[in-house]
Amino acid sequence: MESPTETQATLDLQGARQTEITVRRVAYHGWPDCFLIDNGIVEAVVVPAIGRVMQLRLVGETEGAFWENRALDGQLHAPVPTQADPAEWINFGGDKCWPAPQSDWSRHQKHEWPPPAAFDSCPVAALAEERGVLLTSPVDPAYGIQVVRYIELDLVDPVMRIRTTYRKIAGSPVAVSVWTITQMQEPERVFFQLKKDSKFPNGFARLIDVEPEGLRIESGLVSLVRHPVKLTKIGSDATSMVWVGQSLVVRIDAETGHGKYPDGGCITEVYTNPDPHPYIELETLGPLATMSTGDRIERTATYTIMARSAADPAIEAQKILLG
Repeated sequence: MESPTETQATLDLQGARQTEITVRRVAYHGWPDCFLIDNGIVEAVVVPAIGRVMQLRLVGETEGAFWENRALDGQLHAPVPTQADPAEWINFGGDKCWPAPQSDWSRHQKHEWPPPAAFDSCPVAALAEERGVLLTSPVDPAYGIQVVRYIELDLVDPVMRIRTTYRKIAGSPVAVSVWTITQMQEPERVFFQLKKDSKFPNGFARLIDVEPEGLRIESGLVSLVRHPVKLTKIGSDATSMVWVGQSLVVRIDAETGHGKYPDGGCITEVYTNPDPHPYIELETLGPLATMSTGDRIERTATYTIMARSAADPAIEAQKILLG
């Protein structure tokens, strides 16, 4: 893995105020050579050794919004040749990307699980940039795709952006979508906007045949909580989701585009995991593209984090999603 460097930049916003964005190399929960990106309002933690954005939090806080599997602190992925064994895949938490649709995995890599190795089972090269960190994966042997992710913070707002690029380096053409998966701590409730012109009945699609826990459709929003004993997953053609925690709120926005989307037309998806790992996933997808050698596709997911301001999570979500 390429050795990270340390970069620090001070940027003057048209003379109005000075905003300092720092990118520092740090150790994090047993992993060396990690990065802490800080804009004075929020900070993000990137762990190249496991290819993850592991945390997003307000400056000065020790806890953030992303779920982290503390039992795996400092551990690494199993060697790639053993990855055909599902037991060898380990779930660190944080934010990552996979190729969508998942239903195509077995056709390309000859097994349904675990995920394609270079997307989720390898260390990545890392370089500090002026406003963030650039991560570059190996070329995945099944898809012939290299993943490049640029994680940056906004100059003045509590916003992180992750631009994920898939580069087709080798192999036969493949139809694929950029799919980002963000594992979040257990929320009080998760929301997305109910689109008036949604292609889905009731504004969402049930992707696992289990009724989501606490499902509500009211005031222009669809919401749910984590099911304690069953896997659940729903999808939507809405472009924004809101996670409402005990003290924090995170909005995730998906960049959209023309074309056919995976999973029957889903742009955003919410997965909830049962005990003993109490997390949920907020996921964004791009349109499918048939990639030949030399092609590239990319999508940006935008994460806005703020302190919670309303006792009622629905009021919080309405303010953020509906204005």
